[in-house]
Amino acid sequence: MNNMSETFLKKLNGKTIALVGIGTSNLPLIGLFKKYGATVIACDSKTESELGENAAKAKSAGAVLNLGKDYLQNLQCDIILRTPGMRYYSDELNNFRAKGIVVTSEMELFFDLCPCKIIAVTGSDGKTTTTTIISEFLKKAGYTVHLGGNIGTPLLPIIESINPEDFAVVELSSFQLISMRQSPDIAVVTNLSPNHLDIHKDMQEYTDSKKNIFLHQNAFGKTVLNLDDDITSEFAKEARGNVLYFSRKQNVNNGTFLKDDTIYFADNGTITPVIKTADIKIPGWHNTENYMAAICAVWGLVTPQVIAQVAKEFAGVEHRAEFVAEVDGVKYYNDSIASSPTRTASGTLSLYKQKIILIAGGYDKKISYKLLGPVICNKVKTLIIMGNTAPKIKEATLTADNYSPDNPKIMEVSNMEEAVLAARQNAIEGDIVSLSPASASFDLYKNFDARGKHFKQLVLELKENNK
Repeated sequence: MNNMSETFLKKLNGKTIALVGIGTSNLPLIGLFKKYGATVIACDSKTESELGENAAKAKSAGAVLNLGKDYLQNLQCDIILRTPGMRYYSDELNNFRAKGIVVTSEMELFFDLCPCKIIAVTGSDGKTTTTTIISEFLKKAGYTVHLGGNIGTPLLPIIESINPEDFAVVELSSFQLISMRQSPDIAVVTNLSPNHLDIHKDMQEYTDSKKNIFLHQNAFGKTVLNLDDDITSEFAKEARGNVLYFSRKQNVNNGTFLKDDTIYFADNGTITPVIKTADIKIPGWHNTENYMAAICAVWGLVTPQVIAQVAKEFAGVEHRAEFVAEVDGVKYYNDSIASSPTRTASGTLSLYKQKIILIAGGYDKKISYKLLGPVICNKVKTLIIMGNTAPKIKEATLTADNYSPDNPKIMEVSNMEEAVLAARQNAIEGDIVSLSPASASFDLYKNFDARGKHFKQLVLELKENNK
């Protein structure tokens, strides 16, 4: 264990730490903090019965539970670690800060204590795949890689086992970044479009939170930006370190660009061909962009041969245009990760030459669906919608300039079971059915992972019952 983390952890002896939110990022911390003599209070607005297994895990790890609607009232502690989903500027957290209580997060502490280089990725779309590709490059090159953050694995609980020569590859959401005052050694921003406006007060706050991924770098840092994105391309003006661009539409002097179906890396005029787009196993132009961003991040750390090998072998991340099964000649795909209109438009609806059957809808993040409507009319034969955003998706489709009656056919359902049944009844041999919600999952599911797994379960049941 490195000296910095050891010194910090030993100082926790006798302290009381409140973990606000009993979920993925906080639960594994209970054992670590208890090991070093801290009292841990696990706080959540849900009741013990609503939390279920998570409450049981927290208690068995030695935490005191503080639950229910008044869970933050009269809380006595020295340090608070907020869950990423809790608004940083909430009245409750502001009151704790005013009392002199330390308010931080698992990811902030990890950045403070991590002994190795950190590569971090953010963006509205593509960040999980880009993060995973970077980790695959580094692992193939022989490095020890710690993959985590918003991708699902908290990294602070393993801080004792991380060595200076390792790499931490981290996906960061706007909720994590909003309070960050440290930036990674290498920062990647895939793109930016309106998202999470149900939590952020406006688009400016959302954008400003994303900037924290590079704003606190020194001159030795590296920032990778999407030149084709109007918002991210402007970030270069505020970056202190070396800026690399990636672009599908134009050549760049430093970074990656696409020409004649080949990705090239440019280093101040020296041009190196890296990979053919045909060699990338996962389809879609958005994945070409993900590879271009990832190549910029690792250039100089891995060889072009390693990059080419990963491109040919890497089959993608679960819930991202994932093939599930073929039933009666109909192919079913799971793209549950698509939690925004731009993700569905640039992802699933760009992949297939034919018109598809699309299952969409979910929790409303207070963003516009207007630009999705014309893409649906071009790419979808049957639109099956559910959840809080169903009316928005329907309106965007019906008011699109290229809409005509039954182009597409629109069906409204109440849940995933009805959606899969409707797809089954409307599909003919040769059709493609894809779940790509263009919405968050929180109205019907805990997260996109649970949503995608339920969809896959229903499709596999179709296949089994069809035998």
